[in-house]
Amino acid sequence: MQIDWRPVEAEIELWHDAHMTLPLWWRDDDAIEPTAQLEQLIGIATDNDIPVHLAIIPKFATKELRDRISQTPYIIPVTHGWSHESHSPVDQKNAEFGSNRPIEDSIQDLILGADRMSDLFGSGMKSMFVPPWNRINPDLSEHLVAIGYDNLSTYLPRNTKYNIEKLEQINTHIDPISWKIDKSLIQSDTLITNIANALKDRRLGLTDNDEPFGLLTHHLIHDDAIWDFVKQFLTIMRKAPIVAFR
Repeated sequence: MQIDWRPVEAEIELWHDAHMTLPLWWRDDDAIEPTAQLEQLIGIATDNDIPVHLAIIPKFATKELRDRISQTPYIIPVTHGWSHESHSPVDQKNAEFGSNRPIEDSIQDLILGADRMSDLFGSGMKSMFVPPWNRINPDLSEHLVAIGYDNLSTYLPRNTKYNIEKLEQINTHIDPISWKIDKSLIQSDTLITNIANALKDRRLGLTDNDEPFGLLTHHLIHDDAIWDFVKQFLTIMRKAPIVAFR
């Protein structure tokens, strides 16, 4: 697949000229078990020396997934809700931990998810919570901290580093999937423009460059075009003055 990366490469040159460093990270959502797609994800991460923060659905996560993750340093397990079930009314956007759900029910599921991840991964469980659909009731922040989470990850540049004390927001910023059309790759020129503009905003201080710049993927639904984009994106970003975030 031919993608014109020149706008991104030009922006990367400006980063080098400015002697700036880009913190980079990769989050992939919805894992529950080992699959051929997971192996492809691990292979790309290994080839590019970029770890993947794998957002795992605790209710359905298997011991086989735990065992596979234990065999590679390139997969970092984080918690992806509890069951990935929406509790929103039919006329509202999907959310498992949205504001329209009784907060007591949300807290119970947060505890269930944390306990399951702890049972599976022990000290290997990382203290990041990823709400399904990237939506969460802000009133749950203090409960996330009480349960033991240090980081909350959703989508788009953060407005502030900490939602509350001790809970750092570390979002993702580039999602290559056309969710509303065909779940294939977004039109490549639009995607490249979005990436170049996101980097420019960071370079100019319009968004927070202390926040790791995040690629968001969903390995279970990738077609060939999305896999190809991910490979090309990581190859291009390795030309930038990056430091990989764990």
